[in-house]
Amino acid sequence: MFPATPDLPVPPAPAVAPEAALAAGEGGGSGPVKILVVDDEPSNLAVMEAVFQDSGYTLVHASSGSEALMALMNHEFAVLVLDVNMPDMTGFELAQLIKQRKKTAHVPIIFLTAYFNDDQHVVEGYGSGAVDYLHKPFNVGVLRSKVAIFADLYRKTLALEQVNQALVQQVAERATAQEQLRLLNETLERRVQERTHALQLRDAQLREADRRKDEFLATLAHELRNPLAPVAYALRLLRLKGASQPHVERSADLIDRQVKAMSRLIDDLMDVSRINQGKIQLHSSRVELAGILQDAIDAARPMIDEQRHTLVLQLPPPSLTLDGDPTRLAQVFMNLLLNAAKYMDAGGRIELTVDTSADEARVTLTDQGIGIAPGRLEKVFEMFSQEEAALSRSRGGLGIGLALTRRLIELHGGSIAALSEGVGHGSSFVVRLPLAGPAAPAAMALPEGSGQAARPVRPLRILVADDNQDAADALAELLGALGHSVHRVYDGEAAVEAARLVDPELVLLDIGMPRLNGYEACEAIRALGTRSLAQMWAITGWGQAQDMRRAREAGFDHHLVKPVSPDTLIGMLADVGPARGRHRAE
Repeated sequence: MFPATPDLPVPPAPAVAPEAALAAGEGGGSGPVKILVVDDEPSNLAVMEAVFQDSGYTLVHASSGSEALMALMNHEFAVLVLDVNMPDMTGFELAQLIKQRKKTAHVPIIFLTAYFNDDQHVVEGYGSGAVDYLHKPFNVGVLRSKVAIFADLYRKTLALEQVNQALVQQVAERATAQEQLRLLNETLERRVQERTHALQLRDAQLREADRRKDEFLATLAHELRNPLAPVAYALRLLRLKGASQPHVERSADLIDRQVKAMSRLIDDLMDVSRINQGKIQLHSSRVELAGILQDAIDAARPMIDEQRHTLVLQLPPPSLTLDGDPTRLAQVFMNLLLNAAKYMDAGGRIELTVDTSADEARVTLTDQGIGIAPGRLEKVFEMFSQEEAALSRSRGGLGIGLALTRRLIELHGGSIAALSEGVGHGSSFVVRLPLAGPAAPAAMALPEGSGQAARPVRPLRILVADDNQDAADALAELLGALGHSVHRVYDGEAAVEAARLVDPELVLLDIGMPRLNGYEACEAIRALGTRSLAQMWAITGWGQAQDMRRAREAGFDHHLVKPVSPDTLIGMLADVGPARGRHRAE
């Protein structure tokens, strides 16, 4: 988290606000204005005192030029009233000294003189700095008016100075505030950059952790699939050799169920990873809902029968169709059936019903299992969520089946909801899926018997390479039991050398082999240009999209993920024809 951001300092209010100072100047001011009266005659000073007694001014008297200069050093005056004729210095001389001093040069001077209409005195007075000139005896009203004008000018000048000082102070304070704001912005920008960098670093770390998680899951799936392959091959070989003893058959059935269960767990784990990364792809087509449900029932039937559950079905007519991926849709309903069988005591009842509305199909699966608490009806669809059950009911699992189911349904534009009256009262899952749109024009049907008949599997020369010797041996023995000539090796270099010597028609390569990996071995074998080579298959525990793409680029014709169903393998062998003199790397 960010540390507390410092508050922006608020500039202090100026000592004298500009508006207040101007108002003071307009209104005459709050303090008395000082006037300096200079005259060597005490009687004249007394007259002046009487003239301005009620005016609100403060009069300062001086009887000589020296006293006037001393008063000017100690006081600020709005106007000076000077007598021209004084003994130590004349008013003109005093005025010149006053105008020479910077502090007093601006003070207006009114001269009083007894020389009436003496132009020389007037010129000399104005020349020495006077702003006005009155003759004795003077008119009291005129003198008061002139003094009032200069007093008002003085007040306004003071107010203007105060305004200027206040503005200067405000400018300085705002400059300080702007500097503080600039520093604060720099601090915030730096912290935002630091935080952004930290978030970007965290995002990169999470992406790296997610990448490593995906790598781990892929590696885990590979390592889990590898030991399943030889088990599946050995199981099929056991049945091929005609073992009919009841205990052997039961063991074979048990192994078969466990291999399929393990494969489902691995596939679910990888599917969730693919969905989270947005890498899963649906291969949609027009499908019959009844056929999808039947495939799911067939897949879940072994566990349902093992638990002695009763399965009550109400399947839709074949005309009810959806647009979807048949494999993924069958996986959805198989997961729901297995979930019902898993969380119910032996001898329970499972009902599967279908009904429709104008634009959707609604599949409801109801069981008599442990039920779901009201607060967990949504949580059951979360990853790694499992209902707590008695140990006697526990069937294992990773807690991802329902999460995967919901995501696959949502990819098909549908929805799923869980319903239950509570723990011990069973539960229902309602799946809604959109019905198929108007059917496309049907393709012309081929005449009966015009299709290509299934070709018999002819004996092939097959090269098997896998560093897991058990897997290589089991697969080789299975293929040999089917009538094929099989050569087995346990690393990539040996596979290339064997291909040169044996001239195989089919090469089955593991990917993660020492010395040369499967991709390198495939490219090297393709480069040999062997005469009989028809196809090359990758049989590996690596099953992500990039693994399949890399296999195609290396020159493999097929990429099969362990454990490969023996039935699938046998069916594909029928498609291996004679070499046509060219090799493709799709």
